[in-house]
Amino acid sequence: MPHAHGHAHIDPKSGDRRVSIAIWANGLLTVAQVVGGILSGSLALIADALHNFSDMASLVIAFAARKIARRPADQSMTFGYGRIEIVAALINYTTLILVGTYLIYEGVMRMIDPTEVAGWAVVIIGGVALAVDTLTALLTYSMQKGSVNIRALFLHNLSDALASVAVIVGGALIILYDMRWVDPAITIGIALYILYLAISEIGSPIRTLMLGSPPDIDGERVIKTLRSTDGVQDVHHVHLWQMQEHEAALDCHVVLNEKGWARIPEVKAEIKQRLEDRFDITHSSLEFEHAEHAHENAALYGHGEAAAKET
Repeated sequence: MPHAHGHAHIDPKSGDRRVSIAIWANGLLTVAQVVGGILSGSLALIADALHNFSDMASLVIAFAARKIARRPADQSMTFGYGRIEIVAALINYTTLILVGTYLIYEGVMRMIDPTEVAGWAVVIIGGVALAVDTLTALLTYSMQKGSVNIRALFLHNLSDALASVAVIVGGALIILYDMRWVDPAITIGIALYILYLAISEIGSPIRTLMLGSPPDIDGERVIKTLRSTDGVQDVHHVHLWQMQEHEAALDCHVVLNEKGWARIPEVKAEIKQRLEDRFDITHSSLEFEHAEHAHENAALYGHGEAAAKET
């Protein structure tokens, strides 16, 4: 089965413009929420402000990463700059985890000693926040399908929108029933949701940066495809990884029998065509060895020796 991308293509300038709008909107909202949280005494509002501030920082990082990623490969970065977006996503998810952990601590402290909260201020500013968060989520929705960098931003803003709904509900309960404990309780709930999103998504950029094989490509099927090519006796020292988020790559040693050694160009072309057609692997580096002079005891994966079998 081909390795399908299925991501939307958006003009880079249009994408940059969307991210720029989101940066300004979140920046203004953060200031409004901090002021409103201080004046109203609402920890939930300040918690939402901190989350929005992390969103603004994430947007700035993502914006810079998008710009840098378009640079062509050069002498210092021979693979290009595309992976900067993976790094940006990792930074943003890590920030979410730190923010979520801090908010849980503050929420527990406020549960122990609840303070008076001005409910109307919470509801009004929470409503403004919901509008801004919804706008930002809509701006990044179509872009996040093809970028782990923008997906991190989208999840930031989606969680913000849900947090704003919770803040509004909390403010209403404070107005109606003077339930001050609701404010820190909502803060803890927001923080737990932030942690859930971040921890469930952070594995993807870590895997890519660790040169892990693409999760949607079956490595065993790739090996079988290589070995089934006419003229190929075996393969070893296989490396299957992602050059960038949507570019899978492979390099390996291919052991050829006598028949394959006599037609190396044809075997090479057939292997590359199979890799592209079946797995969408368009970048492959192949080193050919004659069966009579092949590397002995070579590991199938990596570049070392095969592990000794236990007797």
